[in-house]
Amino acid sequence: MQKITPFLWFDDQAEGAVKFYTSIFKNSKIVKIARYDEVGEKVAGRPAGSVMTIEFQLEGQDFIALNGGPQFKFTEAISFVVNCETQAELDYYWDELTAGGKEVQCGWLKDKFGLSWQVVPTVLGELLSSKDAAESQRVMEAMLKMVKLDIKKLEAAAAGK
Repeated sequence: MQKITPFLWFDDQAEGAVKFYTSIFKNSKIVKIARYDEVGEKVAGRPAGSVMTIEFQLEGQDFIALNGGPQFKFTEAISFVVNCETQAELDYYWDELTAGGKEVQCGWLKDKFGLSWQVVPTVLGELLSSKDAAESQRVMEAMLKMVKLDIKKLEAAAAGK
């Protein structure tokens, strides 16, 4: 059992969001759906029989989504990082997660449900933490000019090209 599980509060889009996310990430599944009953209907104001929570997995990571109402919204203070080995993989996740959402900057995006994601190449951490300060600075400057990250351009910046 996973010790810490991200819990995502949606107004009433939990089921749509979970179906969206599990369609994008290959090693994913819906584990369990709990529905509001008559008591929950009175307390939460949600119709009996409607989805309350959905337990799901993305790439083996457990999550729970809640239809909790409009009181809380996602902010950029919390985001999920998708680590990508290749540009093709990065392009795939970027295109899928931005569908109906919003591109931001430096590999950040908001999906159509307002959840923030960072789609980044795994090499980025190495490039930004180079022992050569000038190399790291070039990479940072290149990254700050990008919306979707480009591995070749980041590596070229590291090499001083």
